[in-house]
Amino acid sequence: MATDRLQFHEMGLDDRLLKALADLGWAQPTLIQEKAIPLALDGKDLLARARTGSGKTAAYAVPIIQRILTSKQTVREQAVRALILVPTKELGQQVQAMVRELTAFCARDVRVADVSGKADLSAQRPILMEKPDVVVGTPSRVLAHLNAQNLSLQSSLEMLVIDEADLIFSFGFESDLKSLLCHLPKIYQAFLMSATLNEEVQALKELVLHNPVTLKLQGSQLPDSSQLQQYSVQCEEEDKFLLIYTLLKLGLVRGKTLLFIATVDRCYRLKLFLEQFSIPACVLNSELPVHSRCHIITQFNQGFYDYIIATDEQSLAKPNAPPKEEDDADKKKKKKKKNAGKGEGGKDKEYGVSRGIDFQNVSNVINFDLPSTVESYIHRVGRTARADNPGTALTFVSHTELPLLAEIEDALTGDGSDCSLKPYGFKMEEIEGFRYRCRTYFEDNPRDLQLLRHDRDLHPAIIKPHLKNIPDYLVPTALKGVVNPHSGRKKRWRPSKAEPTGVQRQSFKHQHRGRNPLKTFRYTGKKGKEGVRKKASQS
Repeated sequence: MATDRLQFHEMGLDDRLLKALADLGWAQPTLIQEKAIPLALDGKDLLARARTGSGKTAAYAVPIIQRILTSKQTVREQAVRALILVPTKELGQQVQAMVRELTAFCARDVRVADVSGKADLSAQRPILMEKPDVVVGTPSRVLAHLNAQNLSLQSSLEMLVIDEADLIFSFGFESDLKSLLCHLPKIYQAFLMSATLNEEVQALKELVLHNPVTLKLQGSQLPDSSQLQQYSVQCEEEDKFLLIYTLLKLGLVRGKTLLFIATVDRCYRLKLFLEQFSIPACVLNSELPVHSRCHIITQFNQGFYDYIIATDEQSLAKPNAPPKEEDDADKKKKKKKKNAGKGEGGKDKEYGVSRGIDFQNVSNVINFDLPSTVESYIHRVGRTARADNPGTALTFVSHTELPLLAEIEDALTGDGSDCSLKPYGFKMEEIEGFRYRCRTYFEDNPRDLQLLRHDRDLHPAIIKPHLKNIPDYLVPTALKGVVNPHSGRKKRWRPSKAEPTGVQRQSFKHQHRGRNPLKTFRYTGKKGKEGVRKKASQS
C-alpha cells in the first residue's frame, strides 16, 4: 500500500535537503529512491537496476549530499568527497543541474563541479583547485585531470558513482576506467546505476563493488501498456518520409516528439524534408559542439521546439572493433591532432542523447530507423513515459528488419510483462495522394544538404509556401472530421463591427493639422462632435 511506503522525512535527511525536495514537488520517493537511499546511508555498496525515468539520479545524489552535510558537522576541511562518472557530456551537465537543485539551501556547504565539457584542462584547473565536494565527469576527462595533477582523490574520496554503467564500456572507457581506479583509495563506497544488467555491468561489479546489495526493482525494463503504448509499422525506405510527413502534418502525432535516426546525413535530410512543409524541427548529433547540444536540450524542455531529430550513432557502432589501418602514418598523425578528443569525421565520441538524458514532457518517441540492439531500443523509448507520465513509441520497420524486431519483442515480453509492440493500423494506400509532394527533395537540390551542415544560407526558393497547407481533397476519407488540415493557418485580422466601448485613445498621426486639443478647445474627436457642441452652447 502507498501508506506503508517510506517517505523522505522518515529517512533521517537534513532539513535543508528536505526543503529542496519539497521545492522540487517530490511528494514521495520513487521505488528506486525508497529502497536505495536508506541502504546508501547505511554505507552499503549498491548495484541498482531500474528502468529509465525512475529517478535513479536522485537515488544516489540524495545520500551523497546527506553524507557530505553530516561529515561537515565535524570535519570542516574542504575536499573532494564524491566522484560521479557518466558516459556522456550531456548527462554530466544534467547530473550537475540535479545536484545543484538538491543543494539549493546548502550550496555553501556542498559544491559541485562538472568537468565533462570540452574546455581546456588549464581552464578547469582553478575550479578543481578549490576542491569541490562533488566532481562529475566522463572517465577520460577525470583521468586527464588526475594525470595533470589538477585533481587528487587518493586521500579524500569517500563515494564513487558510475551512472548508466551499462554504457561505460560500450563508449570506449574501459581502459580509462581501469587506469582511473588506480588513483582511488582502497576503501570507498560505490554505486552502479543502470537500466540494464549485461556482461559489462557484471565486469564493472567485480572491479568496483565490495559485497554489494543488488536491487532489481522492476521486472520490466519499460513501463507497461497502461503507461507506455508501443507500436510498430512496416514500411520500406521510400515510404518512411511519406509516413512521417502524414503523421506530423495531419496532427496524428501530437505533443513533444523525439525522432531517432541512424546517421548524421539522414538527420539533416529529414530536417530539410520537414522544412519544406513548414514543420520546424531542430537537429541533435555528434557533430554539434557540446554547448550547442545542451542548449538545444534546454530549449526543447522549455517548449521552444516540438520536434528534435536526434542521431543514436553509438548504438550502431561497434566499440570493440579495431580501428581501420591507414597506409600513410603522417596522415594519421595529422588527423589525430586535428580531431583530438573526437571520433571519425570529427564526431564527438562522448555524445549520447538516447542515454540517461531527461527530456521533459516528451509525449512520443519515433524510431525513424530501427535501433540495432535491444538495449538501444530500451534507452530510446525510455525518453518518454517517464515517472508517471504517459507516452507513445512508434517504430518504422522494413521487411529486412523483421528478425530484429522479433528479437526486441522477445526481450520485452520475456519476463511476462505487458509491454509488447502492437501493429500500428495505418493504411498506406489512403495516403497515396501525398506521395507526389514527398518526392526526394535532394534530387533537385543536391547542394542544400552540405550548405545546411556548414550553417550557410540556403537557396531562397527552397520552401514553397503552397506546400504548407493540405487541400481538403487529399485528406483520407477515414480521417475527415478527425483532423483539421487548416488548423495551422493564421486567421486574417478583421476589424470588429461592434461599436467600441469606454474611453478611446486617439492617435495624433491621423489628426488634421491645427486640430491639436492642447492648443484649442474646439477639438472634440471624430464622433460625438455635434453633441458636445450643443451641450457647450446650452451651458
